[in-house]
Amino acid sequence: MSSEDDTISFPELIKLKRNGGQLSLAEIHTFVQGVTTGAIQKSQIGAMLMAIWQKGMTDEETLALTREMMNSGDTFKWPNEWLVLDKHSTGGVGDKVSLPLAPALAACGCKVPMISGRGLAHTGGTLDKLESIPGFNVNQSVQQVKQILEDVGCCIVGQTESLVPADRVLYAIRDATSTVDSLPLITSSIISKKGAEGLSALVLDVKFGRAALYKDLDRARSLAQCLVTAGNELGIKTGAVLSRMDAPIGQTVGNAVEVCEALECLKGRGPDDLRELVTNLGGHLLWMCGHSSTLENGKHEIAVKLKNGEALNKFQAMLEAQGVTADVARSLCSDESRYFEYMKRAANQTELKVPKDGAVLDIDGLALAEVLHKLGAGRTKSGEKIDHSVGAEMLVEMGQLVQKGQTWIRIHHSSVDLSAQQRSDLQKALVIGRQDQYKAASRIVEFIYPNHHMS
Repeated sequence: MSSEDDTISFPELIKLKRNGGQLSLAEIHTFVQGVTTGAIQKSQIGAMLMAIWQKGMTDEETLALTREMMNSGDTFKWPNEWLVLDKHSTGGVGDKVSLPLAPALAACGCKVPMISGRGLAHTGGTLDKLESIPGFNVNQSVQQVKQILEDVGCCIVGQTESLVPADRVLYAIRDATSTVDSLPLITSSIISKKGAEGLSALVLDVKFGRAALYKDLDRARSLAQCLVTAGNELGIKTGAVLSRMDAPIGQTVGNAVEVCEALECLKGRGPDDLRELVTNLGGHLLWMCGHSSTLENGKHEIAVKLKNGEALNKFQAMLEAQGVTADVARSLCSDESRYFEYMKRAANQTELKVPKDGAVLDIDGLALAEVLHKLGAGRTKSGEKIDHSVGAEMLVEMGQLVQKGQTWIRIHHSSVDLSAQQRSDLQKALVIGRQDQYKAASRIVEFIYPNHHMS
């Protein structure tokens, strides 16, 4: 489609939105078609994104943009009897929830075509974590995805070329034009991809706090409500969880070390806060799609699958279906002493000590992630190579009483040594105080469903 064929030109569309006008369904269709076919210049796309960032969009415009993006490429079609579920997280530090959640849901008889992303800036990417495992292939065709779901019940893959192509173009330009944090643009990007997956139900983990995209609860709640509205309007049963993202999730940050911790969770062990997120998000999905009669029953069923080994068996089968040899998959899932026989271990480990007696009040996830990013765990721009072996193990827990000189963190790094600045930044991430100053809090603050929320 070219602008000559349209009743309104692209510059006029940009001007309309820039001046605070509302775009019609036909105008939004024209814009998305132009993005997909290349009829709109990148400079014009950037101008439209900035106009949307400045002037916002109505619910009707946001839904129309989401629907047009969803239909810009292929969409998945599944057998009617399948319960097809997924979750999306807005990104955090140490967030390895998808790795145990997808197989736990598959163990409950659901189908989980989890289309995940790569890490950018300080947040880690699920695909990068899984690629720590030798042989794991995130690139699967639509036909391969269907076959893996038929055989195993879950897969974790990258976005295919044919799925929501408009989003790939817009996402790259949003990043380059500082329009990433626009509510309508975030909503349309996330929900269009989930809509194209042909889901029965979707749960969103919308994070707030120091290490999240949105620092305060109110803005995170606005995003959650926007996402929930758009998802339900597209016919997906959609709910959201608002969760804290200050300290890292679990005790590890980094690609290979997070896979190890996810395996521990799948073996019925691992940190409490990770298990809390997995069982809550999974429980919500089972309840929303009608698989479980109550939320509590849904959470209980996920917890049972983590404890009895059924989720672990599904994870092992998923590894094999996505290219990992049977021997490696079996060893990772049966023997924790062999994790680093197969995954790359960093050449160096540095341990840092607690500076004074007291209780652990806080660990700044953002500060920790930024140091690991500089050490090679993350990327600054799309396509950069990362070092899967870089990571951190926290050897203390929130609220724990510690003594001066005790080891609190182990950094895995390929560089010969940490710089004085990196050591200083890491030490500043640890906050020690009096035990009576520590207030334990659940990571999960609220659940949001269409038209209401509950704490």
